[in-house]
Amino acid sequence: MKTRLLLGFLLMLALNGFAQDRPAILKVLETQRQAWNRGDLEGYMQGYWKSDSLLFVGKSGPKYGWQTTLDNYKSGYPDKAAMGQLVFKILKVQLLDKTNAFVLGGWQLQRDRDAPGGYFTLLLRKINGEWKVVADHSS
Repeated sequence: MKTRLLLGFLLMLALNGFAQDRPAILKVLETQRQAWNRGDLEGYMQGYWKSDSLLFVGKSGPKYGWQTTLDNYKSGYPDKAAMGQLVFKILKVQLLDKTNAFVLGGWQLQRDRDAPGGYFTLLLRKINGEWKVVADHSS
């Protein structure tokens, strides 16, 4: 009986921790969205793991590194008009364990001349107590 109570208590603690992680993950994405909409690519990149091992997969294939990702964003979105206003539609946030999460969502840019959009999958990892995108596949 004591073992069941202890296991139940530990499960409740774990679920409570996960319940706090989902809003923290969504906050990372919202902070990125707000930075993008201000035209602040460096601010947007704060949601990414600042590492040469960061993986970004887009239409030109896999690329590695935080700086490479920032440089690619700067090249593809040279000014605020090109960046437009970013809207996310989060379809799924799945906590894989206490330090890894999967996010599925849609993105759309609202610009004067067009409104491109697509989907993304993200792998986030809790690093030094903060959730960071460690892999991004956007199309």
